[in-house]
Amino acid sequence: MSRLPFFFIITGMIGFVLFHGASLLTVSGWLGESVRGPSGWFHIHLFVLGWATMLAMGAVYQLINVILQSKLYSERLGYAHYVCFTVGLTGLLYGFLQGEVYYIALFATLAMVGILLFAWNMAVTLKRAAQWNAITISAACAVLYLVLTAISGMIMGINFATGFWGAYHEQIFHAHIWLGTIGWFGLLITGFSYKMLPMFYLAHHYPVRLQTISMLLWNAAVLFGTISFLSGGGRWPQWSTLLLLALAIIIYNIHLLQIIRFRNKRNPGFGIRWSVYGSQTFAAVVIIALLYTLAAPQQLFQAEFVLIAGWIYLGGWVSFTILGYASKIVPFLWWTHKYGKLVGKPGTPIMSALLNEKQVNIGLAAIAGSSLLLLSGLLWQSQLVFMLASSAYSLCCIAYISRIGLVFTR
Repeated sequence: MSRLPFFFIITGMIGFVLFHGASLLTVSGWLGESVRGPSGWFHIHLFVLGWATMLAMGAVYQLINVILQSKLYSERLGYAHYVCFTVGLTGLLYGFLQGEVYYIALFATLAMVGILLFAWNMAVTLKRAAQWNAITISAACAVLYLVLTAISGMIMGINFATGFWGAYHEQIFHAHIWLGTIGWFGLLITGFSYKMLPMFYLAHHYPVRLQTISMLLWNAAVLFGTISFLSGGGRWPQWSTLLLLALAIIIYNIHLLQIIRFRNKRNPGFGIRWSVYGSQTFAAVVIIALLYTLAAPQQLFQAEFVLIAGWIYLGGWVSFTILGYASKIVPFLWWTHKYGKLVGKPGTPIMSALLNEKQVNIGLAAIAGSSLLLLSGLLWQSQLVFMLASSAYSLCCIAYISRIGLVFTR
């Protein structure tokens, strides 16, 4: 087994710990006060790129072989991607902390080179496989949206330095966020779930029509939303975007239930079960938000609503889903790498011995509970509840990811 995925996964786990360590030091003050300032840029990019994207890229490098049943185009290109992206991200974060435009420009360019190398590697791999279905199309679109996110970020950086597109900065900023969050993460998670959940549940002969419908609606939401932001669309175009996304999420969750109905394995593990619970909760919240903004469409433009919606999506669904999947992916990769050739020999541990399922259950339950408490603090605008909940959330996350990290010592 290639060591390439481990570089990304371990680095992503380190980034996750650093993010929550920094949040504890500031008691997550950046979240409520300075999201658009250097501190907010640092924390958001550390979370989105240093944790979620880094680990997602590692998972892609490993799971693309499972999905396509073919080898990665170039492992050497993958290592070059890792070096460029990691060094670029590190310098970019330092530039945010210091407020140095030169560092931000230089290292953002290097990180973008890493993303382009990743996109090229995936494009050639997908083209060679020639298996075009909802899973592969979702993966291809996700990578495309990641590239567009990087390009729009570079445009904003150039705009900061030159002011060429000053009148369009807000539109580009909103499109940048939409492409990265809804496009990259949304299609990657949903597309890979179509492959991984049947594997974990040992599900066979389930219908797949809803995969295509959800994928098409999700892409429509990404494209319509991006056009709406770039053109400065009003309330109803943006509400229509939310409607498209809500339909995609609802159909996605219906399909998850279809997969579970055709399962041959009753218990896929607590991490997978929690990820399904998280997706179902996310769908319910999106329906509530859709109805709320239908009655009060002006809320779509309120900073408080955007902040809460962003937290629910990134912290409540994207990160929680990754944490749930990590409890299965990390032990599988490490056991295959270290013990795959020792199967049947005395002293070889079984895969389930690498990570205690009860600890996974407790850890994810604690993260879910503290996350809901943090959300209540944001909704009620209670500084005390928010501070206590954010601290508890970060501590639970650090404890959970540290336990997963111990898998590499087994």
